[in-house]
Amino acid sequence: MPSYSRDEVVKIQHTLARKGFDPGPVDGVWGRRTEAAVRAFQAASGLIADGIVGPRTRKVLFGDDSQPAPVDDPGFPWFQEARHLLGVREDTSARSNPQILDWASDIGIPYRSDDIAWCGLFVAHCVAATMAHEPLPTNPLGARNWLKFGAPCQPQVGAVLVFWRGSASGWKGHVGFYAAQTPGGDFYVLGGNQSDKVSIAKIARNRLLGARWPATAPELHSAPHVAADDGSIFSTDES
Repeated sequence: MPSYSRDEVVKIQHTLARKGFDPGPVDGVWGRRTEAAVRAFQAASGLIADGIVGPRTRKVLFGDDSQPAPVDDPGFPWFQEARHLLGVREDTSARSNPQILDWASDIGIPYRSDDIAWCGLFVAHCVAATMAHEPLPTNPLGARNWLKFGAPCQPQVGAVLVFWRGSASGWKGHVGFYAAQTPGGDFYVLGGNQSDKVSIAKIARNRLLGARWPATAPELHSAPHVAADDGSIFSTDES
């Protein structure tokens, strides 16, 4: 993946530090200390202290209103965390990947093995690790429970997409983040537990149950991010 988003976060961290707001290590990782520093800067600047580096905050912080592309926007910290984790795999032996188990431990979710479907856990980690005040749905391990997360929105970069799995009327589901869509409207989903790893999978649009946006983040209503169809086969049973 491009490194621009990490560079953008480094730029924000450097600027906050120069202005006297401690973001923690200047490492390009959007964590809770960086979010807290943004909130402190916003409060001191007479801005809404939402921890999001949106257009107004960028203008005050940097002295300009230039905006990165949505897929690189550090104002979507949960999505940038998801991108950062691309390639993380479950352990297909009798053991489990300790990194995945740590995600559950950090949030306080009982979770004993990465043999248990972890698409909901991945989304929960990305949100909780970067947005300290964002409420998670009850039992975030259940993919369809994410239909109660935040607020409904149009599919757009960073949105949480919930899909049925097996049958639309059943209980099984899958959840991940909108990364892009094909010209025909099918989705490229950045999610966990896709072929046993964090990856981008193509999922048919007729499986979509709903799109949700974090309650504490400003919704941009961005235009669909259309990417060429890469010819890959559709993912049909993420587990």
